[in-house]
Amino acid sequence: MSTRNLDKMMTPRSVVAIGASARPGSVGEAVTRNLLAGGFQGDLHLVNIKGGEIAGRPVLKSLAELKQPADLAVIMTPPETVPRLILELGECGTRVAVVITAGSGEDNARWRKRILRAARPYLLRIVGPNCIGYAAPRVGLNASFGPSQLKAGRIAAVAQSGAVLAGLVDWGTAQNIGFSHLISMGDMSDVDFGDVLDMLARDYDTRAVLMYVEGITQARKFMSAARSVARIKPVIVLKAGRHAAAAKAAASHTGAMAGSAAVYDAAFARAGLVRVHGLGELFDAAETLGHGGAPRNERLAILTNGGGTGIIATDLLMDEGGELASLLPRTLGVLDKALPRAWSHGNPVDIVGDADGARYAAALDALADDRGVGAVLAMNVPTALTSSVDAARAVAGAAGAKVVPVIGCWIGGPTAQAGRNVLHEAGIPAYDTPLRAVRGFMHIVQYRRGQRALQRTPPSVPQRRSDTALVRAIVAGALKQQRGILTEPESKRVLAAYGIPAVPTEVVLDGAEAAAAAVRISFPVAVKILSRDITHKSDVGGVALDLASEQAVLDAVRDMIGKALVLANKARIDGFVVQPMIKRPRAIELILGAAEDPVFGPILMVGHGGVAAEVVDDRALALPPLDPVLAEDALSRTRVDRLLRGYRDRPPANRGAVCDVMIRLSELIADVDEIAELDINPLLADEQGVIALDARIVVRPPAAQERAARFAIKPYPVELETGVVDRDGKKLFVRPIRPDDEPLIQAFSRRLTPEDIRMRFFGPIREMSHELAARLTQIDYDREMAFLLLDGKDLLGVGRLAADPGFEQAEFALVVASDRQGHGYGTLLLNHVMHYAKARGVKRVVGHVLRENHKMLELTKRLGFKRESGRAGEPDIRVVKPTASL
Repeated sequence: MSTRNLDKMMTPRSVVAIGASARPGSVGEAVTRNLLAGGFQGDLHLVNIKGGEIAGRPVLKSLAELKQPADLAVIMTPPETVPRLILELGECGTRVAVVITAGSGEDNARWRKRILRAARPYLLRIVGPNCIGYAAPRVGLNASFGPSQLKAGRIAAVAQSGAVLAGLVDWGTAQNIGFSHLISMGDMSDVDFGDVLDMLARDYDTRAVLMYVEGITQARKFMSAARSVARIKPVIVLKAGRHAAAAKAAASHTGAMAGSAAVYDAAFARAGLVRVHGLGELFDAAETLGHGGAPRNERLAILTNGGGTGIIATDLLMDEGGELASLLPRTLGVLDKALPRAWSHGNPVDIVGDADGARYAAALDALADDRGVGAVLAMNVPTALTSSVDAARAVAGAAGAKVVPVIGCWIGGPTAQAGRNVLHEAGIPAYDTPLRAVRGFMHIVQYRRGQRALQRTPPSVPQRRSDTALVRAIVAGALKQQRGILTEPESKRVLAAYGIPAVPTEVVLDGAEAAAAAVRISFPVAVKILSRDITHKSDVGGVALDLASEQAVLDAVRDMIGKALVLANKARIDGFVVQPMIKRPRAIELILGAAEDPVFGPILMVGHGGVAAEVVDDRALALPPLDPVLAEDALSRTRVDRLLRGYRDRPPANRGAVCDVMIRLSELIADVDEIAELDINPLLADEQGVIALDARIVVRPPAAQERAARFAIKPYPVELETGVVDRDGKKLFVRPIRPDDEPLIQAFSRRLTPEDIRMRFFGPIREMSHELAARLTQIDYDREMAFLLLDGKDLLGVGRLAADPGFEQAEFALVVASDRQGHGYGTLLLNHVMHYAKARGVKRVVGHVLRENHKMLELTKRLGFKRESGRAGEPDIRVVKPTASL
């Protein structure tokens, strides 16, 4: 349901508090007191079965006494009363209820279901239950039993734990940081993190979001919402429960990663969120974000009155992956004139221990004029020579503080605190230690990097044909035999079907056949036991390498049979496989795999492989689908990647070939839902390329669902590629847009006349920027769609559809190349978009058209759209809607 009706919570005109109380120490009393003291200007109603008055306000005995339905209800009554109250609220027209009440004991899950059943017919949204409430300080609403003193600001805080939210608010008050929304998620029986992020993405008054997460529900909705909001504002997330147990029974190395904190890390990184690892770091992020200011670049200048503190801050900056600014010669000259001869003559800028306010201001102004400086960390250590407060006032009042973001670090206790207070009052973040200050800066840097990662354009990958039918036949055969693991030869055939190089393999029944196969292959060879019941062959002595003669092969087979009888006496031996020994002495052993996480669905892994993969413990996870940019990013996060890049006499390995295997695995698990786990170990990589020596694939019966429905991020919908015929009978091609289409879209925009550009984008665009082109091509296929109409490589037009999170309504947009108009391509595209909208279950489709866009208005009229005036304040806009329902 997503954001439906949540606007009634964000900007309510009326609120009803059910269970209001004046009894000291009760939740009802605390919430009522906060509601009355918050300054809410809308209608506020108190309800308690006992009636009476609270603080001179009448208390209604029941909801029936309300003359008008309240937009927002807050419920604090005993658990057994809540389902009935939800039903009453729905019947009278309330659309959002914050249920503070907690469930009781073993019946908690059943109780929550009763609440949802009561709410569903009325589309009444439930926040909670078991939460501390909700607050919107900007409208004076505090419907919680958290802190009473709230400051309005531009940060939204969202937490699954009421205690964490209350602590964050109290800390923010002390630091003079304000909040736009405070949302206690509680048990998330209805409204979850995805809903809230969608809501906050469209909230102009929210500049940044802080999140405390214990668990995610509905991963695809969460990822869609998170990726959407992270493109326009920072989201800082603290995930609790990092050491939860991973999967206990996994047949692959990758499967053992499912359920781990590393999967959350991968998901947050893919969404562009900034991950922090403790409450202190979350507070520090709030400090920086709460005072605003984006650095011009990622390079930091450090201004200090103590050389040692400057060195400490520099070390910490390097530890966090930051960059120290190199000062321009002109800047050094200005500082030479303004500072004493003993200053450091570089960055960090040590202005000496007797630095007064004037010296701080002069140095800060000089640094602000240097375009190579992204932000300034102003540090102060109290001395008996000067005043820390005067130094803070000088920094706050300096002209440079209005040019470049400044982060304060006034080190010490009461004396330094007075200086920090001055900085806070001036809207400058201020910390008490260099570590906190540097991390505060790095949170913004991480956000910038995350935004760039979301906008990177992958190179175009040649379209290739994979034999999906063969893979499905292999899998179906194994499942028919009630086998959950493919044999090694079957696994190699699966890899080959998707273009992944694998060592040639022959299957034999006994030692004599193995020896004969070895002669055909040529020595030396490797021999492995083949058994549907043995997952890790090396654990039972089932692998023999570098066999150089027929007798060595016979001895190895006999030895394997003996060990298997002892170490796996119940295992069925189906035969043996014989393979040539791959002699690539400079190759690096990697492991690549895929598995399914219980929250985020399929995950991919790359890392250091071989028999010691678990001991080395070097791996990176990524959420599919992958493209060359995302695969490269995952590989670069491993330690083994340093070896792949070459060292000493070893040339760099073909890292592109490794990334290509990752992409092919991503496509394989998207195409074949029956694959539950997969490992390639080892995958040898050197300058010649890659080759898989061993593979293990775990399969399970297919679920009745659409292709890749288990993916947290919907893959490219290849099934929507189709041929069409224009009105002249010419065959054209329609396909969804891809991220690597950015060059195509930019070239297409250059073919549009200025007038056509204005009609499409409602304003002039001199040249399409990379940021805009990336946003147009890197879409969320679960919520958006853009169809390209192609004549060979010639792009004729683009039709788009963007749905709201609940698919209640979607907006279409259309553009046809200026030199190809008049051929019916607009009609073809719009019909295609409307057909897709119907298939996705969109209830209403609208288009916003400039009133002078006569071509589009005429097109929609011919296709049965009706025309309406735009919203108030938009006289130049016409809204077009289909007259027939979808």
